[in-house]
Amino acid sequence: MKIAIGCDHTVVDQKNKVVEFLVGEGHEVIDCGTYDKTRTHYPIYGIAVGLLVSEGKAEKGIVICGTGIGISNAVNKIKNIRCSLARDYYTVVRSRQVLDSNVVAFGGRVVGIGFILQGVKKFLETPCTFPKQKLIISTPNIANIFIIFLIRNIFSKMII
Repeated sequence: MKIAIGCDHTVVDQKNKVVEFLVGEGHEVIDCGTYDKTRTHYPIYGIAVGLLVSEGKAEKGIVICGTGIGISNAVNKIKNIRCSLARDYYTVVRSRQVLDSNVVAFGGRVVGIGFILQGVKKFLETPCTFPKQKLIISTPNIANIFIIFLIRNIFSKMII
């Protein structure tokens, strides 16, 4: 499988271990950087991974920053990207099964390298089991429910 990976300067060592692990498992890795501990900004690398996955140049993506929050937010701004921030194995597996996540994010200062490596393995091995058509159809319905909820709350506070 072709996998894109990117990180910021705080977790280069963890990213390098993930790359080594992936190559050892027989995957082709596109390393989007960063490559050293020179201070940089995580969105550059999250967006690079997201674009490769979105354009079909990589099948899956992995992004890592200190907490995982910033880089997952950055990559989720790319069209057709569904990135989940992984803090436990259940989230990794369910994000693949139900949401068909195509990118996974880790906080390298929050979770250890052992968890990251096993999380990557589970992410890549878990298929999407939720019918994609249902996922596509249900998304606008969720948005409509939220809008109705919002309107009711706004107007209920305005009525005397």
